[in-house]
Amino acid sequence: MNIAMPQFAEVLLPLAIQGSYTYRITPELQPAIVVGSRVLVPFGRRKIYTAIVVMVHDIEPQGYRVKEIIAALDPFPIVRHPQVKFWQWIADYYLCTMGEVYKAAIPSGLKVESETFISVNPDFEEQEPGQLSDKARTILDFTAQRGRVQINEISNATGYKHVEATVSKLLDIGAIHVSERVVDNYRPKTRTCVRLTLQRDDEQGLHQFFDEVKRAKKQEALLLAYLDLSHWLQHSKPVAEVTKEALLKRADATAAVLSAACQRGIFEIYKQEINLFALDARQLIEPPTLTDEQRRAYDEIHQSFRDHAITLLHGVTSSGKTAIYMHLIADALRQGKQVLYLVPEIALTTQLTHRLEQVFGDKLLIYHSKFSDNERVDIWKKLLHSSEPCVVIGVRSSIFLPYSNLGLVIVDEEHDSSYKQQDPAPRYNGRNAAMVLASMHGAKTLLGSATPAIEVYRKAQQGDYGFVQLLNRYEDIQMPQVQVIDTKRAHKRHEMQGLFSLDLVKECRHALENNEQVILFQNRRGYAPMVRCKECGWVPTCINCDVSLTYHKHTRSLTCHYCGHTISLPDLCPACGLPGIEIVGYGTERIEDDIDQVFPGEKISRMDLDTTRNKNSYDRIISEFSAHKTNILVGTQMVTKGLDFDAVSIVGILNADTMISFPDFRSSERAFDMMEQVAGRAGRAHKQGKVLIQTSNPQHPVIGFVVNHDYQAFYDHELAEREKFGYPPFTRIINIYIKHRDDNVLTEVAVRYSNMLRQVFAHRVLGPEAPLVARIQNLYIRQIVLKMELQASMNKVKKILRDIYEQLVAIDSRAKSAILYFDVDPV
Repeated sequence: MNIAMPQFAEVLLPLAIQGSYTYRITPELQPAIVVGSRVLVPFGRRKIYTAIVVMVHDIEPQGYRVKEIIAALDPFPIVRHPQVKFWQWIADYYLCTMGEVYKAAIPSGLKVESETFISVNPDFEEQEPGQLSDKARTILDFTAQRGRVQINEISNATGYKHVEATVSKLLDIGAIHVSERVVDNYRPKTRTCVRLTLQRDDEQGLHQFFDEVKRAKKQEALLLAYLDLSHWLQHSKPVAEVTKEALLKRADATAAVLSAACQRGIFEIYKQEINLFALDARQLIEPPTLTDEQRRAYDEIHQSFRDHAITLLHGVTSSGKTAIYMHLIADALRQGKQVLYLVPEIALTTQLTHRLEQVFGDKLLIYHSKFSDNERVDIWKKLLHSSEPCVVIGVRSSIFLPYSNLGLVIVDEEHDSSYKQQDPAPRYNGRNAAMVLASMHGAKTLLGSATPAIEVYRKAQQGDYGFVQLLNRYEDIQMPQVQVIDTKRAHKRHEMQGLFSLDLVKECRHALENNEQVILFQNRRGYAPMVRCKECGWVPTCINCDVSLTYHKHTRSLTCHYCGHTISLPDLCPACGLPGIEIVGYGTERIEDDIDQVFPGEKISRMDLDTTRNKNSYDRIISEFSAHKTNILVGTQMVTKGLDFDAVSIVGILNADTMISFPDFRSSERAFDMMEQVAGRAGRAHKQGKVLIQTSNPQHPVIGFVVNHDYQAFYDHELAEREKFGYPPFTRIINIYIKHRDDNVLTEVAVRYSNMLRQVFAHRVLGPEAPLVARIQNLYIRQIVLKMELQASMNKVKKILRDIYEQLVAIDSRAKSAILYFDVDPV
């Protein structure tokens, strides 16, 4: 009995369009099409995209001609259950499309599109003759000649149709790779190694080799070097792999000498695959021994997991939360489970990797955006084809990996705003999404923080989450002493040296003289936030955005941090023609310069977006500071996030005013979190540290809570404020943004849309208002705030918002050219 093969497939495209699209499955492709596999489909007149099959069926759509699937890229699914279900939850909750989630979730190397840029991997070698088809070889040759090409260029130049399938195969075998915007060189997947052509126990054969090279001294040196590097004669040790590079270096020989030895039949050269995510081989150690208090917290977490799917670990800075995490990870791995360990910043993965690799070895995998796309594809495929226990450490994008046996999710520094994706969609919160992902796998979630998010702490207090506290620092070290410096008073007394108060300089100098280290925190990168003419007041602003340009001294340029527009710093004011240009304000780059004058000769490092664009830059900065190659670390919020440096005794917060004065209902929470977290970097090893906070408003309540390290008092104060004005956790906020190139059109469309929303949501609608930056990349912006009850269905809200906007488009065609998007639970 013949079973009819499905003739149609519903596919998901990586585009911001609602729903799936139907394509016909040709007879030759029917055996290869399975739910979850990748297929190439035409969309529009000329575009070709990689789509994911979400359903197959026999129901032919009526009323239009169904296009055919061009090619099947996989004979197997590239997503696992419950990934598509998880994508659907993100799309529903965060009010975006499934296509936008798919585009964010899958690495670019798995989405071959007609606009993808590719380039040749120079280290690729055919494993055997005939591995490449004539078509593949032509594409490879053309790409090599051009250096970096788009797929549609290949089609135009070669005349081949549908080259995406061949490009996908070339990607799979490592012949090409997707070009990256990240400044990063892809490491080859193989390395060239050398081995002897005889068995280890063949002593007679070895003597014969020495006889053959007796008169060829360089080849003899190669043979001796190989025996040494490979431990060949040390029978108690296994034979070690010897790379070609190491052998030639040890023997001080050339490649030609090695080639001659290979021709004699002494050596053979081979390629060895490299696991890009493998860590240095070393003897593994047990997780660190827990103190009595850590053991109590560890036991309470296990007890909490029996009653709660989610548990909050509220542990002060330097209380040893990471040690507890390690024991919980080890427990999960022993049970054959996979673990996801989320951190907010890539810098944290760098430092944690060194600690975790000592305990978990090759079971540790790292995943974040600074890896090249090819490397991200490698780890995706590793998890796709293996259900072995492992621990993945990564930033928010790690939630999209194809886990098969997830048992534990740890969200470290769960309060951190970096877990929230801003642009583009999906604008998801990695912490909240990770909790949903864990529930879909039946896994437990542990949230850890010294300053828990208000919403999370309230759920723990209400009993919705388990709650465990760790309120003493490791080895009972005292929390750092906090000194508040009134900068207004200091200015009047002439006690300020630039941005540094004399008290701060004195404490820093004392620490440096004692061979201790200093962290200085300023949450603004660049040299200065603006320049101006002191004669006429002219300030250079971005031509595309409503912001002033930031000065970067090392390039002598003025740059917009929103769109990247850059101009050179003028010598004369273009408005009045006078040489009155002056630098106003302080960024991390200027502070680095000024420190060099205050503490001449001291080694300084800086950690901000400008110094960490490369994958290895985090590791270099952190390693140099840990090894005392630098003693002063200047940074933005990157330095506040869980980094652990034993020798730091002084932390300086150079300007607290910029944090506590921001016009947003979360500004107090963000300010407290940042100051308490950066304060926690001080005095972590054997002595109490000290924190100096410079502010012109020392009486602000948040400053007092930080001085006393009193999270509970801060929480009580903040919760009362939120309840009074109806903000989360008592409501759910949805920010609605509308953008348009014409400010007048935008105003009319936004007002009309908000009035239509009020007819349904009444007093829950606020606005429209222009945000702080009212124009970005030549698009004017209006913001409407929707305050919803917690029990409101996001699916129903999403449908109402979309339906009302469609009604608006029907009434006012100008709304069709506007851009509308939603930001649920903004941070």
